[in-house]
Amino acid sequence: MGAIEKLQGALAASLLVAATVVSPNPAVAQQPAPAPPAAAAQGAPADKQQELDQLLAPIALYPDALVAQILMASTYPLEVVEAARWTKEHPNVKEKALEDEMQKQTWDESVKALTTVPQVLKQMNENLSWTQKLGDAFLADQATVLATVQSLRAKASQAGNLKSTPEQTVKTETVENKTVYVIESAKPETVYVPTYNPSTIYGPWPYPSYPPYYMYPPGYAYAPGLAFATGVFVGAAIWGNCNWGGNNVNINVNKYNNFNRQNINNGNFNHKAEHRKGVAYKDQGVAQKYNRGGDRQAAQSRDQFRGRAEQGRNELGSMDRGDLNNRVSQADRAGGGIGGDRSAGAGGDRSGVGGGDRGSAGAGGRDVGGGNRAGASAGTTDRGSGGGFSGANGGASTRAASTQGAASRSSMSSSGRSGGSFGGGGGGGGGGRGGGGGRGGGGRR
Repeated sequence: MGAIEKLQGALAASLLVAATVVSPNPAVAQQPAPAPPAAAAQGAPADKQQELDQLLAPIALYPDALVAQILMASTYPLEVVEAARWTKEHPNVKEKALEDEMQKQTWDESVKALTTVPQVLKQMNENLSWTQKLGDAFLADQATVLATVQSLRAKASQAGNLKSTPEQTVKTETVENKTVYVIESAKPETVYVPTYNPSTIYGPWPYPSYPPYYMYPPGYAYAPGLAFATGVFVGAAIWGNCNWGGNNVNINVNKYNNFNRQNINNGNFNHKAEHRKGVAYKDQGVAQKYNRGGDRQAAQSRDQFRGRAEQGRNELGSMDRGDLNNRVSQADRAGGGIGGDRSAGAGGDRSGVGGGDRGSAGAGGRDVGGGNRAGASAGTTDRGSGGGFSGANGGASTRAASTQGAASRSSMSSSGRSGGSFGGGGGGGGGGRGGGGGRGGGGRR
């Protein structure tokens, strides 16, 4: 079993047990249910909005660029697993050496970028169910996901838990007549990953049936408000960006090109289905959009072929042997080179040597009968007449053919191949197998 197959198995197993890794806070589940807040994101259905709040609560207060990078990478959960394992095995590979190593990997660039923040990759790997659900939600509806991040930031600000610190700068901007919260690292090339309790940072959690996901195992001791891990130098690796005006994720092209040593000029995020590596899409619309990771045109061609093949099978099933032979004869005539010899169009045998058997000019060669193979010689029953797949006298025709075959075999035994035709006295004469009345010859016309 290859490494990819093992990782796919591990992914499936992890998804089954992930609920035990990402545990809700029991205290939150005991709270009474308050009315839903007015600041729900852009008209999403109530249950969908509650699920989005649940999914995004652990990262909504991360710096904008890191949020964008996580959202993009979460659409490739299997590669997140691979990258997390790689960083665990190579803890001392950093900065320029790490950038060099990433040129050798085949993961999506969004996943490669997170190797500079191994703490985040570790969290995504250990909370794999959350990672996959986050990616599915992001692919299905970027705008509502980004609006949910803003809604959660507004709640954290109202609760007094979102403000500038030495590690990050928090500011508000007016974009398209709405107030948005922008979070940036205090040092452009350094990322400080915040830690916080998602069930308390936004004020009382409003959805007891949808407790927030946690990035740390049960029992982890959260500090009050926001706390920060040691800053990590990322250089140009974190190139994602949140476009709050359009509520979508885009790319800082200069940083992207510097870290990945490429020369792109398109700042749009484009999901690459081939990097899913077989992980199914939850949303049917997303699955159709990306054709389950395959090539849409190739899939359409396969569907069209299946339709034509099925139609052909149905036609053959309703056709008797006579009709089938007639169609083959018509095709032979349309092909124009099978009037006699298969390879040369001659009136003789296959090898073009007239009147005899396949390989020689003798009259006693390998004849198959006085007409075509369907049995146009005297005393035989033509396969194309009266005894086809749906013929009424099929049984009688079959018995007659069996009797004739026995006679032919007996005659062949007494005369041998050298003394007469291959078919014996009952089918002799007329030319070789491909001769004047051969398989594609005049007898079939």
